[in-house]
Amino acid sequence: MIKFTVYGKPAPMGSKKAFVRGGRAILTDDNIAKRKNWANAVSAAAAMAMHGRTLLSVPITLHVAFFFSRPKCHFGTGKNASVLKSSAPKLHSQTPDLDKLIRCLADALTGIVYRDDALIHTVLASRLWTTTQERCDVEIQFLEPT
Repeated sequence: MIKFTVYGKPAPMGSKKAFVRGGRAILTDDNIAKRKNWANAVSAAAAMAMHGRTLLSVPITLHVAFFFSRPKCHFGTGKNASVLKSSAPKLHSQTPDLDKLIRCLADALTGIVYRDDALIHTVLASRLWTTTQERCDVEIQFLEPT
């Protein structure tokens, strides 16, 4: 098993758009700067967790929890600024999309933890609220070949 935490605000894989200009196809990525910084942090944390092990080439299960700070609108004002409103959502069910967060993470682990993200057999992922540091907790389990 490999476990590690990546500190900082998790970034999703950006949406890509293509269009034609002057007879040439142009491809844009709307989240490239934040995604690259996050992916670099993921790769660095994963490399430290690997401790020089060889790349995995067996099926794996990926357990990941993405933690985000609540926006200020979830809290009261004035003396209640630290009190969560009763109307604040219990579950994190807004942007960024969970599937885009997983795609960015899985791509950043390729070549560091496993040879190809096609080795991911099972994913258990969640987006949660935190009152501490925004982060991503990752656990990778090896599956026994049958």
